[in-house]
Amino acid sequence: MYELHHFTLETDRLIIRPLTLEDFDSIHAALNSAFGDYPVEKRRHWLQWTVMNYDALAGLGQPPYGERAVALKATGELIGAVGVVPAYGPFERLPWFQARLKTPTASHFTPEVGLFWGLRADQQGKGYATEAAHAVVDFLFTRWGLGRVVATTEYDNAASIRVMEKLGMSIQRNPDPTPEWFQVVGILEHRP
Repeated sequence: MYELHHFTLETDRLIIRPLTLEDFDSIHAALNSAFGDYPVEKRRHWLQWTVMNYDALAGLGQPPYGERAVALKATGELIGAVGVVPAYGPFERLPWFQARLKTPTASHFTPEVGLFWGLRADQQGKGYATEAAHAVVDFLFTRWGLGRVVATTEYDNAASIRVMEKLGMSIQRNPDPTPEWFQVVGILEHRP
C-alpha cells in the first residue's frame, strides 16, 4: 500500500510527486498565485497534515487523498499541485446522476472521489493542469481500480472547465443556486 500512496508519476513534461515539508515556500507561493493569498501558518499546517496523511491513509487502506507537487521535469521547479480530494455535495441534483438513480431523486449530499489542480498563474495556459490531472486519473483508474472521478469549479472558471473537457469529463451545471460552491461538476467514468 505504501507505494500506492507515495506515488510519483512522470509525463512528458512533468513530475507529480508527494509534497515534502521542504516544499513549503514553493507550494505556498504557487497556491497563492493560483487561488489568492492564504495565511502562512494555515498553509504550513495544511502542508504538515498533507505529508502526514500519506502514511496515515496508507495504514488505513484508504484512497490516496491529498495533493501532490507538480514540478517541471526539465528543471524540477515546483509549479503547482494536483491531487485526489474528497468531494461532497448534492450530486443527485445533476442530470448525469439522476439518469443512473434506481430510486427517486433526493437532495442528499453524497461523497465522490474528486480531482484538484492549481498552478502558478505564470504556468497556466500551457496544458500542464490537463497533463497532470490526466496522469492522476490514469493512476486512479488502473492502479486503484476506481470507477469514477469528479471535479468541481465555479461557473466563470473557464480554464478549469476546459481542463475538464480535455479530460473527457461530462460537464454538468447545478440547476439550483445553492450551495454556491457547487456550480459546475465534471464527471469521468472509467471505461476499460
